[in-house]
Amino acid sequence: MMFIVALSFSFNSNVLSEEKAKDIIKKRKSLFSQNYKLAKRISILLNEVEIEDSKKLMLSMSDNYLELLNLFPENTKEGHGTEALPIIWEEKDEFNALMKKSSDQMIKLASIIEDQDDFRAALKQYMWSSCKACHSRYRAPH
Repeated sequence: MMFIVALSFSFNSNVLSEEKAKDIIKKRKSLFSQNYKLAKRISILLNEVEIEDSKKLMLSMSDNYLELLNLFPENTKEGHGTEALPIIWEEKDEFNALMKKSSDQMIKLASIIEDQDDFRAALKQYMWSSCKACHSRYRAPH
């Protein structure tokens, strides 16, 4: 009887762990997708010289990058449609540093954007370069 209880507990624990991993992967995919949509919206707003609205979105992107720091536990390396490459866990400190830098870059961009003569150059330097750095190293091609 004790064996059945232990086996049942282990099975339930594994199912819960699997569901939690699925939720984590879903959350990080959502945040990355959200950041991409925000980046596109920022570009549009700056073309329309809507600086204040774009700054709010930049700060949202920054927050998302910081939230992503906690969404790559060991049990989320594969499955559930993840596009994250295993190198993230092999280079966890470097990946986390890139997420932090991306967050900092968005804060910096928000603080300087209204003084820029060339919005596209500023976006490339502070926003799109971070996206590219992550995608080229840590995301499966699609």
